[in-house]
Amino acid sequence: MDHTEYLKRVKSYIKTPTKEMEEQLEDFCKMCSYISGQYDKDESFQELEKHLAELENGRKETNRVFYMALPPSVFITVSQHIKRNCYPKSGIARIIVEKPFGKDLPSSRELQRALAPDWKEEEIFRIDHYLGKEMVKNILILRFGNEFFGATWNRNHIDNVQ
Repeated sequence: MDHTEYLKRVKSYIKTPTKEMEEQLEDFCKMCSYISGQYDKDESFQELEKHLAELENGRKETNRVFYMALPPSVFITVSQHIKRNCYPKSGIARIIVEKPFGKDLPSSRELQRALAPDWKEEEIFRIDHYLGKEMVKNILILRFGNEFFGATWNRNHIDNVQ
């Protein structure tokens, strides 16, 4: 995929019902970039590092967040390459591992052991977007089927939901 195809895909997932929103999407796309590479090649991550350095434009301190929405089989390889080639010299780095963090407790622990030599605990974030799926699907049933929640789960008692 090249940069043009990447932007085409980005735009396909964002609705723009008004002219103003179309303009905002165009402005957003000007900030997007795409670097293609291999999961297991230092050269690919060195290209990414070069691109990040250009974007950061000589800043003294750089903070980087690496969001790994990848096949679980490459988490370890990619995290090692990121650490070796793209870790900022000054500033903070965070790595976000999305999807199942292992397929069971032993594989989760194995993944954690593999990440530990390169990443401090406070640098690792784990997200499983299916973790709350059943609860979210049943939240209306829970609210209206339970008198206590029905009385308190409203705009007077809840500031926001994330």
